[in-house]
Amino acid sequence: MIATNVVSVQFGGEYLFRDVTFMIRPGDRVGLVGANGAGKSTLMKILMRLQAPESGQVQTSRHAVVAHLPQEGVVLSDSSVRDEVMKAFSEAKELEQEIMETTEEVARRADEAGTPEYQSLLDDLGELQHRFEAMNGFALEGEVEKILMGLGFEVKDFDRPCTTFSGGWQMRIELAKLLLRQPDLLMLDEPTNHLDIESLTWLENFLQNYQGAILLISHDRAFLDAITNRTFELSMRRLTVYAGNYSRYRTERDARREQQQAAYENQKKMIEETEEFIERFRYKASKAAQVQSRVKALEKLERIEPPESDEESVHFRFPPAPRSGRVVVELQGLGKWYGDNHVLDNVDFAIERGEKIAFLGRNGEGKSTMSRIVAGIESYQQGERLLGHNVSIGYFAQHQAEDLDPRKTVLQTLDEVATGDIRLKLRTLLGAFLFHGDDVFKYVGVLSGGEKSRLALAKLLLEPVNLLVFDEPTNHLDMASKKVLKEALINFDGSIILVSHDRDFLNGIVGKCVEFRQRKTKEMLGGIEDYLRRRQTGSIDDVFRKSTAKQPEPTKGTAAATPAPVGDRKEQKRLEAEARNRRYAATKDLKKKIEKTELDIASTEQEKTRCEDQLVSPEIYGDPTKLRDLQARLAEANRKLSDLYATWERTASELEKVESELG
Repeated sequence: MIATNVVSVQFGGEYLFRDVTFMIRPGDRVGLVGANGAGKSTLMKILMRLQAPESGQVQTSRHAVVAHLPQEGVVLSDSSVRDEVMKAFSEAKELEQEIMETTEEVARRADEAGTPEYQSLLDDLGELQHRFEAMNGFALEGEVEKILMGLGFEVKDFDRPCTTFSGGWQMRIELAKLLLRQPDLLMLDEPTNHLDIESLTWLENFLQNYQGAILLISHDRAFLDAITNRTFELSMRRLTVYAGNYSRYRTERDARREQQQAAYENQKKMIEETEEFIERFRYKASKAAQVQSRVKALEKLERIEPPESDEESVHFRFPPAPRSGRVVVELQGLGKWYGDNHVLDNVDFAIERGEKIAFLGRNGEGKSTMSRIVAGIESYQQGERLLGHNVSIGYFAQHQAEDLDPRKTVLQTLDEVATGDIRLKLRTLLGAFLFHGDDVFKYVGVLSGGEKSRLALAKLLLEPVNLLVFDEPTNHLDMASKKVLKEALINFDGSIILVSHDRDFLNGIVGKCVEFRQRKTKEMLGGIEDYLRRRQTGSIDDVFRKSTAKQPEPTKGTAAATPAPVGDRKEQKRLEAEARNRRYAATKDLKKKIEKTELDIASTEQEKTRCEDQLVSPEIYGDPTKLRDLQARLAEANRKLSDLYATWERTASELEKVESELG
């Protein structure tokens, strides 16, 4: 499908990578990994022919369609979301016209059936139809709605101009266009950076069932593990190919490096022993032949190099956190809105000393807003924010990396905010975030996105705090940087709030999850894996408990609560029965609609399969009337399926909303 042959790239006379050779075949799902600055994005641009290599060639199959989502820099028009996404089908429209013209030619030349030329024409028609169906060209309109909703858009967003959305949401629009095109090779550069956990999970499921090949750059280990079956590592200016997903690659890579290190140590020992023998017997005539033999053996010996890596193992610990009061920050009856847009409504929340909490939910539900309110840098219209005793807060968000002064060096950036003895340890701190040697004298303006984020994080850590509030700290961090930060947060003895969609990063750090949904919050004890498991099984509403519903524990010396009187219990049962009846009445029609839609989907899938089975029969191409009828039936089945899936998505979403409101 696509292959490189000894591709090399230089910048400023230094090789970024050299002699890169590989092939991506149909069905491959490749994770492209390596440290920031190793050249991953550059290699993708070369494959897309957006950048020319210094030397080497890129070869792409004649009929292969290749598409690319860059990490940043997408600029969309002021057309509506729906119209912008429909641009993905320009190729499908062209294919549809080509299929029509080829079908007419097949009919005109029916008397040539059996000739090589006629068979070649049939083969071309089959290839065109295969490409058209691969991009789901028979069901264009309905697919748009399905993909957009999966990526987190609501129906009311479809007619909004693209320019009214933030950069992250515009990246989602561009991603939707690529997914709808269904290219033979889909290349994605950090596609999860602007996604929340719900849309990330949807994209993960979509890509697991994707029919084409995938080349993926991501620093999300769980995402890579779920999707990839091969791994390309860019390290030390070379590309190495591994079988398997990211976890298997790490195991195999570590094993290879251990073997190489052992071979290097064994050879080093042998060389030392040989040199010692030569030196000892150099002037003994009786040993002259043996000495000369060993000298020649050393000269011919192919030296084994020790394993190299551009990943360094660095460990960092936060300064000891000053001891705070038991309750660090408490929000009571909090309300926040922007104009008519209510983001948070009567929310109660508290974080205690030592707690590490994840803020989860769809983008736009108020996670970042509440993290800023907790940190004391965002105002609110309703409720109270109570700060505990001796609380000092450190806050990090992506925009802080953008606010760094590009005219200052890395070292100057920290030196201007450092005070006291900490100034003597700045280079140690920078080393923990992978700025070594002359890196500390680089100007901020030339740093990569990941390097700027690491620098902003290092800047945050200069003063000891006991509450850390992070808003997406792992965006643009490479694997090594995330490992340093994760280990430090696990060992941090203060309190932490993390807004993050990175499941692997959260796993092992947090012990409580707070979900944001419809202007409310719900809490669940347990880590990110517990949260995701319960969401998947649909039991999230049963195990979550609203923070407003918390009951104070009985204090010492207080009698246990006595059972309610019989009359109260009867009243309680009556109220519960009424609630069940209301729930049944409100959801009955929606559940019936979902069941009927699922039956319609099953029958339409059968019709589609029948049409596809008949289309592969050579006889059908001898009868143009039957061929056109069959193509029309297949197109109608695909269109109907797309509408049915969109209906199912809308109804299921509406049912979830109703059930959530009923509690």
